[in-house]
Amino acid sequence: MLWSTLGLCLLLVTPGLAQEGPAPWEQATPAGHFLKAESVALDRLPMPPTEGSLAALADLEAVLQAQEWRTPEQLAWAKYIESDTVWKFAPVIGPWFRAENLPKTAHFFWQLTVDTHALSEHIKGRWKRPRPYKVDPRIVPCVFAPTNDSYPSGHTLQAFVRAGVLAELFPGLRDALWDRAHQAGWGRVLGGVHYPTDIVGGRLLAEEMLLRLKSNPDFQRAVEVSRLEIGVWLLKKTG
Repeated sequence: MLWSTLGLCLLLVTPGLAQEGPAPWEQATPAGHFLKAESVALDRLPMPPTEGSLAALADLEAVLQAQEWRTPEQLAWAKYIESDTVWKFAPVIGPWFRAENLPKTAHFFWQLTVDTHALSEHIKGRWKRPRPYKVDPRIVPCVFAPTNDSYPSGHTLQAFVRAGVLAELFPGLRDALWDRAHQAGWGRVLGGVHYPTDIVGGRLLAEEMLLRLKSNPDFQRAVEVSRLEIGVWLLKKTG
């Protein structure tokens, strides 16, 4: 089975930049800019472990162990990643990677965030998996405890979609961006609000979403606009 082959590790990271406040166009943006949630089939996403199964018990034990063993640095990371944004990839890209420097890119990634959130909520409703702390009272989240369903992880989905799109803009940083997305996902297990298999589900769903996005002409045009804006900024910065 897929879950039995997964290897998980604890990642020590250092928090980076703070979250930017919302821009005016972020106040009320409908989903469906580049992808409609209902257009994504579920056949490539495995079911989460059945409640009470050996796989589900192992999943729960992983969360308990992460809670017991987490270091102060990992606790800080879980809190930092709770309000993750694309701009928190700046430690990988550079401190100049900020919304105020790249307004068109900021708009593009906000549209992606809205579409990705809609997809996450749509898929979560298919399985309605309860969060770890609702299954076992020994799990006490160190971050805000969401009220929606657990599988797949929306934070992980967002992180990998952002990493995949950023890799289109910064191909030389692809591996580092992907690693950072893995760290973001594991931060949700450290926080006590997701199972490891939720993280894997979020990553697999992101891969499916990225495949669909790349075939969308509107998405391709938005990538080119961001690529040009970034290029102009870097020329100014170095010139």
